Amino acid sequence: MAGSPISLMGLLLLCFWAAFIEAEFVKYQDPKQPVNVRIKDLMRRMTLEEKIGQMVQIDRSVASAEVMKKYFIGSILSGGGCVPAKEASAETWINMVSEYQKGSISTRLGIPMIYGIDAVHGHNNVYKATIFPHNVGLGATRDPELVKRIGAATALEARATGIPYVFAPCIAVCRDPRWGRCYKSYSEDPKIVQAMTKIIPGLQGTYPLCNTRTQSSLIFIYFWAYAYEKPN
Repeated sequence: MAGSPISLMGLLLLCFWAAFIEAEFVKYQDPKQPVNVRIKDLMRRMTLEEKIGQMVQIDRSVASAEVMKKYFIGSILSGGGCVPAKEASAETWINMVSEYQKGSISTRLGIPMIYGIDAVHGHNNVYKATIFPHNVGLGATRDPELVKRIGAATALEARATGIPYVFAPCIAVCRDPRWGRCYKSYSEDPKIVQAMTKIIPGLQGTYPLCNTRTQSSLIFIYFWAYAYEKPN
């Protein structure tokens, strides 16, 4: 009987050691590991429900910290006019995004969500943000460097509200003005549209010198094939 406490202590130490070894080898949380190694490690740990949730982007209007946690949601979008409150301040946006993020990182694997927002002509959903001309007007300037600076300004304002992911730019080539979104096209000339893609390094920075505090780490580029359709 005298040896029982020692045996119990040994068993406890063994359990703690095993837990330590397991924590030490959670490769997906180790920024020093190669990206592919981290991805493979995370994927093998995920359940089917977690994988499905990570591929889903929901609208802000139906999001909450509880929803993010329960369904393992990977991303949220603020589409046109989808705001936390009328004339919401930058602080209100940051607090909202942070609350959703708390729900995401409280899950079993602690995978952060990605918050995205429409920012096609500036950070246009946000009160008092700088609003730039639509792409059809910017294309008329024939000034790619101007467009690049606009991209950088948009990214700076987006990051100031806690948002790293913008839905921009639109690089469709509109050939028929009857198309309802023709104003989002820089030009009907593909060469001009190509030149205006200078907005992309404006939004994201130039790898590997991009600044994640002032520039968008992710962008979503709009391609609309039906912009090429000819009138009947």
